[in-house]
Amino acid sequence: MSEPTRLSKRVIELFGCSRREADLYIAGGWVTVDGKVIEAPQFKVEDQRVELHPDASLDPVAAVTLLVHCPANTSAGKLQQLLTAAQHWEEDPHAQRILHGHFLRQEQSLPLQNGASGLVILSQDWRTQRKLREDGNKLEQEYLVDVSGELPASALERLKKGLLHKGVQFPPCKASWQSEQRLRFALKNPAPDTLRQICTALGLKVLAMKRIRVGGVPMAKLPAGQWRYLGDKERF
Repeated sequence: MSEPTRLSKRVIELFGCSRREADLYIAGGWVTVDGKVIEAPQFKVEDQRVELHPDASLDPVAAVTLLVHCPANTSAGKLQQLLTAAQHWEEDPHAQRILHGHFLRQEQSLPLQNGASGLVILSQDWRTQRKLREDGNKLEQEYLVDVSGELPASALERLKKGLLHKGVQFPPCKASWQSEQRLRFALKNPAPDTLRQICTALGLKVLAMKRIRVGGVPMAKLPAGQWRYLGDKERF
């Protein structure tokens, strides 16, 4: 048996490329060891079969944006645990080659309401990050809120101009009944407890909240606990 050696060194030996090129091939998911994609240049190999994909490219791994259907009260650590190939939605219409690098240096924008589940946005793309940071106040967020309690028919009209309750001015929002216990809210960049406070002011008790859209990007049929890629033509 041969001595263990770095995968990047073996790629250089086998394919006559430079150290930088070897690292790019590996980081791009183009190198397999005994048929398994390995993305770590420092990975140690001995006598395993090392192959380079025939379509291998030296282009750096492109930054991606991930949409996650996050369960309620998910901590940052548990959110990170959802970022695996196993949790990728099988019906993702924007599926691509899944790389470990897609899960690194992801920045979360526009956090959920406290206690809510639903659409969470993670991005490596500085353009997307800047868009969400600079235009967050302009982007409408849509929530479904399950409630209990009675509500006068005129109450929802009061929300359009911004509810004033006990000296507290709430931002304008659109609200409509989706069922006997479910309200749909659409409003721009709510503070972490805004929806719960609005419901309390209206005499309603919040049972559950779920964000289903941010700007022009809906969560749609993405199952809870799974993620998908943001498509090239999708715009917040």
